Amino acid sequence: MTGAVEALGRPRVKPEHRPYRTVDGHVRIGGVVYGIGAEITDPQGWVWSLVQALDGSRGPEDVVHEVLRRHRDIADLDGADVRQALADLVDAGFVEDMDAPIPLTRREQVRYSRGVPLLRWMDRGPRTSAWDAQLRLRESRVLLLGLGGTGGQAALSLVASGVGRLHCVEPDVVELSNLNRQILYREDDIGRPKLEAALATLRALNSDVTLTGERRPVRAPDELAELIATARAAKAPYDLLVLAADRPTALRSWTNRVCLDAGLPWVEGGYRGPVASAGVYVPGHGACWECLRDGEFARRDLRLPPGQDEEIASPRLPWNPAGAVTAGLSGTLLAHAAVAVLTGIPPLEPGFRFGVNLMVPGDPVLERFPRRPGCPACGQHG
Repeated sequence: MTGAVEALGRPRVKPEHRPYRTVDGHVRIGGVVYGIGAEITDPQGWVWSLVQALDGSRGPEDVVHEVLRRHRDIADLDGADVRQALADLVDAGFVEDMDAPIPLTRREQVRYSRGVPLLRWMDRGPRTSAWDAQLRLRESRVLLLGLGGTGGQAALSLVASGVGRLHCVEPDVVELSNLNRQILYREDDIGRPKLEAALATLRALNSDVTLTGERRPVRAPDELAELIATARAAKAPYDLLVLAADRPTALRSWTNRVCLDAGLPWVEGGYRGPVASAGVYVPGHGACWECLRDGEFARRDLRLPPGQDEEIASPRLPWNPAGAVTAGLSGTLLAHAAVAVLTGIPPLEPGFRFGVNLMVPGDPVLERFPRRPGCPACGQHG
């Protein structure tokens, strides 16, 4: 029996992964959500007995003995077969340990009692406890740039989800035109610094999260690098940068290069008309932001006359047309990307963008390209 299985006290199939038998006798486990569920052929029936025995009332060896007891008639079935099948189920993320300690306070257990089952449902990796992912969130440090429509929704989602420390950077004040989409603010906040109003709202949502902030613009790469370096100098380095600002226009390019130099994972999100999306980047793994941008440029066929800039095909306006729906979607996707990077649930192969096009809801947005040889940004980073 593998070490991961031997370490289990009382293994059980996760409640969200409850198995059933198909009409042809196969075992389906993990539910019917694409990307989670699996189907196991079971011509002799003992796999079904195995998943039934994994009810949290037995130790691993007792599970093996129970399966063998039920199937004494199968001459070629032995303990090694059952142990291997159990190990495969554990490795696939379908099994948890009823005896695993819960490393959070009772208050935290109640607060996150609905979110943890969702993480457990999406988790296809072996873990000691279903609460491990929540503990990872509690121990994480996140830098968030921008508290507008996307950033405000992302901040709310991250704080509600239990990210341990969130440092927000936002220079602006609340304006009336913000209120159609920036849900952190109220009419009484007009004229008030966004950072001040946002932190008050976020602290009222979850006092267990440590929230800090700076009211300052980020106008150059060295200013962004300074934010990251300051945290490291204080021996409290960030685990992730969340970019929700869209000005200056070169900000994403700066962030890409600064994070590559710092080895810091980052996610970014926003909206362009009816398209809301988020991107995921981890230095040394997959395409960087510039690889992805150049790949997308090469893929497009805009049929522009020679010498014309693509700006004429997709113009940038003085303001970004947006509503509560597009800002909320982009911020939620951004928060999902952040939680996935921090916890590994679900596992995401970095170097891609994903999202939705509200004009065609059944046609998801997905941009993924390989890392580009000779990329001026990540080419020197191995």
